[in-house]
Amino acid sequence: MHLNTSNKKKINFSKMHGLGNDFMVIESITQDFVLSSSQIKQLSNRHTGIGFDQLLLIEKSNSVEFDFYYRIFNSNGNEVEQCGNGARCVGLFLILKGLTNKKKINLNTNKKNIIINFISEDIIEVNMNEPIFTLNSIVNSEKFKNHNFLTKILDNNLLCSLVSIGNPHCIIQVESIKHAPVKTIGRIIEKQSIFPEGINVGFMQILNKNYIKLRVYERNEGETQSCGSGACAAVAVGIIQNILSNNVQVELLGGILSIKWKGFRNSLYMTGPAKYIYEGCIYI
Repeated sequence: MHLNTSNKKKINFSKMHGLGNDFMVIESITQDFVLSSSQIKQLSNRHTGIGFDQLLLIEKSNSVEFDFYYRIFNSNGNEVEQCGNGARCVGLFLILKGLTNKKKINLNTNKKNIIINFISEDIIEVNMNEPIFTLNSIVNSEKFKNHNFLTKILDNNLLCSLVSIGNPHCIIQVESIKHAPVKTIGRIIEKQSIFPEGINVGFMQILNKNYIKLRVYERNEGETQSCGSGACAAVAVGIIQNILSNNVQVELLGGILSIKWKGFRNSLYMTGPAKYIYEGCIYI
């Protein structure tokens, strides 16, 4: 069968994942194209498109301080601020495509700047900067005086802890993530009007001070196999509550991340794998 692509623009892409959190990665450094929100939504469809949790777009940086500009789009076409698993995949993509030979890469995003360090061929450390606990970065209600608050949802009394890792997170400690109502409670909290940009909801089970299990309901996405910024958020909350150590292994549905944070006025570091799956092209 012959496809007529003469009037369409060819875009090369790579499919990648970080612990099952999967991405379509595209660079606009050597390619010239524009994707609309509706086109991103179509491409994200797992039945009729490429299928992915997020689209990662790599552009030239406008500043000599940074190597590249990095943008993240959810599967609904909306641009978001941060993706820890995606950052590791971007680093691996840049090396595989020969766009850099650096082992330390400075990325500029629309809210935070992050630094990627290669520990080994596919194990990558990301400097996620310092977690933000100031409430005005997360909520639009003056009734909140503390980043911890109690709420009752579906007969469950929940202690919620708020933190921003460049994107907003609500962390809830549970006895067992296996039995936690992740989808129902995550959906309710995500849509609360007090969160102007929505919020990611993490359900954390503490096994000991150095090891936790985590499931994350991501805003506009639902539960995903892994959420790097969610792992960072959970550990940050546990550290300031003095229930976790400064070095924690986080077991997500897709695998394990290592999170290190020495506390306030220090950057938080996330280490984990990035995997290349395949590459292809689309015509828009």
